[in-house]
Amino acid sequence: MKIAISGKGGVGKTSIMAMLALHLHNQRGMEVLVIDADPSPHMAQTLGIKDIANLRPIADMRDLLTERSGKTPGSPFYNINPKIDDLISRFMVGEDGLRLMVLGAIQTGDSGCACAENTVLRRLLAKLILSPTQTVLLDMEAGVEHLGRGTIAGVDHLLVVVIPANSSVRTAQKIQKLANDVGIPRISFIGNLVRDSDDEQFLTEALGARPIACFPDSAEIRKAERNQEPLSRMAELFRSLLEEMVTVLAL
Repeated sequence: MKIAISGKGGVGKTSIMAMLALHLHNQRGMEVLVIDADPSPHMAQTLGIKDIANLRPIADMRDLLTERSGKTPGSPFYNINPKIDDLISRFMVGEDGLRLMVLGAIQTGDSGCACAENTVLRRLLAKLILSPTQTVLLDMEAGVEHLGRGTIAGVDHLLVVVIPANSSVRTAQKIQKLANDVGIPRISFIGNLVRDSDDEQFLTEALGARPIACFPDSAEIRKAERNQEPLSRMAELFRSLLEEMVTVLAL
């Protein structure tokens, strides 16, 4: 299954995706490929992957991306079927069934549209054929722009992380609408930074649907992030919540 996660900036989507990846790998014995498509990637640290020195973000290779997407100099058109077979192995790090690939984004002031890397990502998602013991988890950039580009149209399930705040709910609802527009078959909400039953009720009423899991406002997660520690212990601590998610995801 191919699962993407999205939400307003700062809602904790990367932490939740990392804990889900660790849970699926450590508790369910699944092979997990995490694709970090956030413009400010730090999934390697969150997962505890050691060999990040060998990790080359695809977006750092602008010429290769342009070549793969088939763009002719001066032309606005891109090949929608770029060759990506070798990218699957060349740009992954990790071992023992838990691997990471960082898409990233061009982050210079004059870099313009990130169309080339998004074309490659769409093709990558379309090409990957998974067995029942394999899962791809895609950590998207915050907000809604990636849905406007149709980058994640090939995923099976979109998780939208939302905190008990009106601004977060509005972004989540916009993400839900755009996800429906691009034909993502399943969309679920994940509550985060939830302190009590009032927060849960607020989210359920504001979203018009109960989140499939609600993670608490956790000082332990904040401390681990500040200390640049992987979230392995946090995944164990919140095992029951992650199992609730896995049940709904039917993994």
